[in-house]
Amino acid sequence: MSSSFNVDVDARQKRTAGWKEYLSIARLDHATKHIFILPGILLALVLRGVHTGNVTLTVILGVIVAVCIASANYTINEYLDRETDKHHPTKSARAAVQMELRGSWVFIQWLAFVVVGVLAAYAASSTMLIVALLFAAQGVVYNVRPLRTKDVAYLDVLSEAVNNPFRLMIGWAMIDPLTLPPSSIILAYWFGGAFLMGSKRLSEYREITASHGKDLLTRYRRSFSGYTEISLVTSILVYAIFSMSFLSIFLIKYRIEYILALPAITMLFAKYLALSMLPGSTAQKPERLFEERGLLTIVALVVALFVAFTFIDLPGFDALASQRFIAIGS
Repeated sequence: MSSSFNVDVDARQKRTAGWKEYLSIARLDHATKHIFILPGILLALVLRGVHTGNVTLTVILGVIVAVCIASANYTINEYLDRETDKHHPTKSARAAVQMELRGSWVFIQWLAFVVVGVLAAYAASSTMLIVALLFAAQGVVYNVRPLRTKDVAYLDVLSEAVNNPFRLMIGWAMIDPLTLPPSSIILAYWFGGAFLMGSKRLSEYREITASHGKDLLTRYRRSFSGYTEISLVTSILVYAIFSMSFLSIFLIKYRIEYILALPAITMLFAKYLALSMLPGSTAQKPERLFEERGLLTIVALVVALFVAFTFIDLPGFDALASQRFIAIGS
């Protein structure tokens, strides 16, 4: 069985990349992932109110920060993965695999995105600047040796998922640069992201192992050597439980009416896990999740419930947060 899906692996046969190919490795088409900024904005508005002089400007700067830092991380990700991506059924078609890229130009592109993102963060607030620097550092830790956490089972998921709370904090800092979100929602976001990344790993594991064997899978990504299908499913369950636990703590402490949205959020987790088990799952390409009508319907329900219970106060619900015992005798 062939160990590579790429027919042009010989560097002598590769065409020199042009500016379009360099720009493609920045994956600007993945900007839909920045939808995770929106809850940060909304939560800051509900819980803190506006604490910045020019909201429009800080929102624009925040979007620039998120897009540029993410694109910087994607740039080094695709370039440094070029020798392993050739073993993947679809990633073998990426520009970094098919074409000859100059490392110096890749570095310049990465640096340019980081500089623009950091400057935008500096112009927004000191909080945004700290988050931007951490976001950029995550890309280095995740992709660059000797650290390269993406090669270590479980650590690969947790280190990639930390991008989720970074996006949450960027959204929050657009509205309130004086504080950070509560730790409970940061942790819920982190483990929620781990659930998404773990589901993606499960989808890749099932599909590539079934069609080409685990040997090829581990050549594509070293961390898969530390996984089995059972361990991946188990880890996904753990991530989901942690995420829901921290989310419940947040909802009870800050607006207990939101707890009525938990059944819909549970449905969302279940739907995404089910999607990850389908052949050719969109869980492997999160930028295409907007094509999943069933998933979007549940997302719309979750949003509607949060909007509704932002304005609806339910008498007696505060009692749920205090100690109560069910009396069965006199």
